[in-house]
Amino acid sequence: MNKKVISQLGAALILTGVVACSSSSETTKIEPVKLEQDPNLCYFDDTEVRAPDWICGTPVEGYPVAAVGSFRDTKAGTSFARNQATMDGRVQLATEMKAKVGAMVKNHAETTGVGDQETVDAVASVTQRQITAEILFGAKAINYRKGPDGTTYALVVMDPQQAAVAAKQALQTSYKNQQAQWQRFLGEKAQNELEAEMDKMINSEFGAMPQ
Repeated sequence: MNKKVISQLGAALILTGVVACSSSSETTKIEPVKLEQDPNLCYFDDTEVRAPDWICGTPVEGYPVAAVGSFRDTKAGTSFARNQATMDGRVQLATEMKAKVGAMVKNHAETTGVGDQETVDAVASVTQRQITAEILFGAKAINYRKGPDGTTYALVVMDPQQAAVAAKQALQTSYKNQQAQWQRFLGEKAQNELEAEMDKMINSEFGAMPQ
């Protein structure tokens, strides 16, 4: 075998090795696999990181009215972030309470057969408007969690008795301001009968009546 043939053979072997290495590199390249979220579990937004169930709105045992507030990541510190998340949670809680008292009025109408739809909707609406930040003074944050992106979450709740007191206050203020609507809704009732009707509504929705 002359030098030219040896040289050509050597070049061929080198080329084959380069191709083989290149091919091996391409076939062993690992692509990241995106994990699929379990629909039965709670995750932080846009991640595969598990979050507490309450962040996804799962009912909290012992608290018929609960909401989740949040606040973005800043340089202001943990205490500030928690306060802001709690304030946001109170706003969300007011929305939840409005839904509760609206459902309370409508459920009472369905079970007792009182009031036409227009009157029921009017009474529910005027009662919902009475839910204010002042009424929710008993709301408190009972848990916090920080997400992967730095967002702080706060679980804000009212215990059943506080929620019932707030609901009754809203009902009484609503009746005081819109007696004509309430009389069409409940009929001409004496004050003690009206109180009993309100307590029925509250007990049905919150499972607790103010003392």
